[in-house]
Amino acid sequence: MTETLVAAGALAKSFRNGVTALADVDLAVAPGEFVGVLGPSGCGKSTLLRIIAGLIEPSAGRLERSADLVGQIGFVFQDPTLMPWATVSDNVYLPLRLQGVGRGAAAPRIVAILESLSLSEFAAAYPRELSGGMRMRVSIARALVTEPVLLLLDEPFAALDEITRFKLNEDLRALWRRHRCTVIFVTHSVFESVFLSNRIVVMTKRPGRIVADLTVDLPEARDNALRLTEGYAECCRTVSRRLAEAMA
Repeated sequence: MTETLVAAGALAKSFRNGVTALADVDLAVAPGEFVGVLGPSGCGKSTLLRIIAGLIEPSAGRLERSADLVGQIGFVFQDPTLMPWATVSDNVYLPLRLQGVGRGAAAPRIVAILESLSLSEFAAAYPRELSGGMRMRVSIARALVTEPVLLLLDEPFAALDEITRFKLNEDLRALWRRHRCTVIFVTHSVFESVFLSNRIVVMTKRPGRIVADLTVDLPEARDNALRLTEGYAECCRTVSRRLAEAMA
């Protein structure tokens, strides 16, 4: 049997206001995968991510998490949610501090993750002094500094301009190849999901269900040149067709 980090079966979620966000969601994620969750706005993608993270409970169905995930989940939200009164370095240190790691012991990890995201020269800067893209880099650094087994990202680049978004896509993909943590990335962009993911699950409009599970057969190393290739274009066409079917 294939090892899984997360397994959902017939998962459903309804809220007190009467909205049913998810219905009959089946999903299994194995260690080391980069899974894109694609669907229209309001289809329950973020709800699914929050259930996986343990932030909210499902209304029905089952969700099994590997014991390896206890205290080992990183979450990057749509907004950076940084502490405005703290420097970049202090923001990144926060989750380690909450784990009881001293500043001296944490310093090498903070330095390393800031360097990997081209943030070293901004370690003493405050969030208000950074661009939107830089603030999102800090948010990703904060999630990765604990070296999580599972990294969950909820449309983190949606509000950024296209040039910044493309660069962060490249950086995130490179970080995944380096750290090999498992990633679940929520987006409503076909192009972003194909560029980043090794596997894409497509959801219907609300109540969200997974109706397609697609393998992305593209090179492991990806940069902007990939976006101009026929292989990338064909993958985007295939995923777009499945998304259109899901929304019909």
